[in-house]
Amino acid sequence: MDRVRVVHVITRFDKGGSAENTFLTLRGLDGRRYEGFLACGSPGRYPISPAEERAVEENLAALAALGVEVITLPHLVREIRPLSDLRAFVSLLGLFRRLRPVIVHTHTSKAGILGRWAAWLCRVPVIVHTPHGHVFWGYFGPAETRLFILFERLSALVTHRIITLTEQERRDHLRFRIAPAGRFTVIHSGVDLSRLSPPDDETLATVRAGLGIPPHGVIIGTVGRLTGIKGHDTLLEAAARIRAECDDLYLVFIGDGELREDLENRAKGLGLADRVVFTGWRRDVAPLLALFDIFVFPSLNEGMGKAVVEAMAMGKPVVASRIGGIVDLVEDNVNGLLVPPGDPAALAEALLSLLRDGKRRVAMGKEGLKRAVNLGDRTMVERLGKVYEELLSTLPGK
Repeated sequence: MDRVRVVHVITRFDKGGSAENTFLTLRGLDGRRYEGFLACGSPGRYPISPAEERAVEENLAALAALGVEVITLPHLVREIRPLSDLRAFVSLLGLFRRLRPVIVHTHTSKAGILGRWAAWLCRVPVIVHTPHGHVFWGYFGPAETRLFILFERLSALVTHRIITLTEQERRDHLRFRIAPAGRFTVIHSGVDLSRLSPPDDETLATVRAGLGIPPHGVIIGTVGRLTGIKGHDTLLEAAARIRAECDDLYLVFIGDGELREDLENRAKGLGLADRVVFTGWRRDVAPLLALFDIFVFPSLNEGMGKAVVEAMAMGKPVVASRIGGIVDLVEDNVNGLLVPPGDPAALAEALLSLLRDGKRRVAMGKEGLKRAVNLGDRTMVERLGKVYEELLSTLPGK
């Protein structure tokens, strides 16, 4: 029996959450049933660290070893650039006409709009889209946001299924009348839990020393690209507020991005230069997370927050913004605390309440660990496979 040809389309294939979701999906799909392809923008178009670049190359090599063909589309970019967008659209038309896929699965907003319409024009039988959050607030100005909402509504007309990462994300799409309720399926973005095992004490001591943090230091930290939507400036301001009461406090930022220099300067301005560590992008996230006393996720908008799941899988209490899909991961006062986004005073108060209560932190960490077990990548791929099969069963002749 011929395999079902599936093309995944994404603008940026890096080590971010949406790209990792796409990678784990392509890696996990049954190769006997599906023939996978990845269409993405140029890997070198966006500045990333050498370490992250090597990790991306390893992911691409892993896909190639599984027989997944990777097609680079140089004009497929995240920004709104009419000429590049038109060229990317024409490239997608040519790609779909050549490959004649049965399923096109697009990821993120820009790739979703261009990819879905190209697939529709090429009469691809099944069109699936995963927004990986949304751009309904926090990313663009009012005019651009309204334009994206309009495009999302129109694109939903040619989409057979929209995969949201959380129930809250589905509710947000319904609130903005993107598509009828029956067109949505909620599938959590899976995390590779096999990478998240607790390190031994010697490793922990080595990692701590490498960060320049003394044994008695209390560590709060976060993971994510250093970009505006992640709310890192709010975390710095909150840390400055609690420094006086917690003199042995250290703050760790794992990740890199265009705002790193600005955030470093902000830390200096707040008198935190000697207490803030910027690690850059790191492969060894697990031992770093293991050092944290509290994991913080101050995003202003978030589809789900895979880093939150990783922290939960490491048994860490979470303090996060009450926004987007985070509310489906963190239950307030159970496995963490939720605070209003962009509110340094509320964030500082929540952090202090946990820093003062070690037993509460341990209890929340244990509860998070129990919940993370159900958020692995295997579960995600199994559920997505069922969606594919459901849609395939509706095709003529099936």
